[in-house]
Amino acid sequence: MASTDRDPRPRARDLGVRIGQLDAGPANAITDVAGVRVGHATIERGDGPLRVGAGPVRTGVTVVVPPGEPWPRPAFAGCHRLNGNGELTGLEWVREAGLLTSPVALTNTHSVGTVRDALIALERRERGADARLWSLPVVGETWDGVLNDIDGFHVTAAHLEEAWAAAAPGRVPEGNVGGGTGMICHGFKGGIGTASRVIPVADGGYTVGVLVQANYGRRSRLSVAGVPVGEAIGPEVVPLPGSSAPPGAGSIIVVVATDAPLLPHQCTRLAQRPALGIGRAGGAGEPSSGDLVIAFATGNASVDTAAPGSGPTYDVSAVRDDRLGPLFWAAIEATEEAIVNALLAAHTMTGRDGITAHALPHDRLIEVLAAHGRS
Repeated sequence: MASTDRDPRPRARDLGVRIGQLDAGPANAITDVAGVRVGHATIERGDGPLRVGAGPVRTGVTVVVPPGEPWPRPAFAGCHRLNGNGELTGLEWVREAGLLTSPVALTNTHSVGTVRDALIALERRERGADARLWSLPVVGETWDGVLNDIDGFHVTAAHLEEAWAAAAPGRVPEGNVGGGTGMICHGFKGGIGTASRVIPVADGGYTVGVLVQANYGRRSRLSVAGVPVGEAIGPEVVPLPGSSAPPGAGSIIVVVATDAPLLPHQCTRLAQRPALGIGRAGGAGEPSSGDLVIAFATGNASVDTAAPGSGPTYDVSAVRDDRLGPLFWAAIEATEEAIVNALLAAHTMTGRDGITAHALPHDRLIEVLAAHGRS
C-alpha cells in the first residue's frame, strides 16, 4: 500500500498539546488572516521499485492565495533566508519592490519551473487577455526524492490549476497533501502544516498565520513544546526512512501572512522570526537545507496600483516599529505549532523502492510529554 491510517488525524491542540502563550485564531491556520485561501493537488499512485517516469509518485502542489479577485492584490512583503540550499522564485523582486504580486505555490524541487510557468498562464487567464501582464511568480520547493519519483516530472500545469480551484478559506488539510505529499520531517512523515496566533487587543489585535512545507531535520533534535521528543522516540522505537541522504538533509518553506498594516521593511523583519520557531522545533538550517521564508501583510489594500482611481501615491498606515514585538512572537509560536501539526497530521507512507516514512505516533508523543509534565 502507498500509505496507511487514512482517517483524519488530530492536531496539536486536539491532543491537548499547547505550544506557546498566545491564542490561536478560529481555524488555527494561515486562513485566519481574512481573505487568504489555501488549496492542494495531491498526486499519489503506484508502488514498488522506482522506474523513472512511471513512479511510484508521491508529490503535489499547494497554493497560498492572498486576498483579491480574480487575482491577488499586491501586498507589502518581505523575505528571509535561514539557509539557501533551496528555491523560492521571485524573491529578488520582493526584495526590490517590497511587494508580493502572485499566489505562493509549493511543490517538489524538480517541478518548480512547471508550476511557475503554470502560474503565469493562470494569471493571464484570470486577469483577461487585455490585462497588462508582467509576472514573477513565487514558487517554493522541498525535495521529496526519498519517497517520490522526483525525476519523473509528474507535476503538470493541470495540478496547479487543481490546487487553485480548490483554494478555500477555513480549515486547511495538512500532512500528506499537496506539495507536502512526499515530505519527511525529523525522520517522521512530514508535509504541510499550519497555525495562527492572535495578538492582544492592546497590541492591535492582529492575526498572524503561518503555513509550512516541512521536510527537514534530524530525529534526535526534534522538540515539541520544549520536550526532547526525538530523543525519546528514536529509531529503535520508530524506524527512520531508509535513505542515502545525509542526516538532517532536507528543507522547509514558511509562508507568513498577517492582517497588520506593515511596510516592506517590517515584513522583512517579520520573515526573520520563523527561523526561531524552526529552531524551537529542532531545526538548525544545516548546509544541505533550504530554509526560506516569505511574509506578506494585507493591512494596506491601497498598494494595488491597478485599482480604479489609483493615483501617484499610496495611502498607508503602519504599526510602529517599536510595537512589532508581539507580531514577531506570534510568528515564532505559529511556526513551531505549524511544524508540529504537519507531523501530527501526516500518515505513514510507503513510497519508491518500499521506503517507508512512519508517522509520529500520537500515543507515544503524549506519554513523552506527560513524563515531562507537559500534557
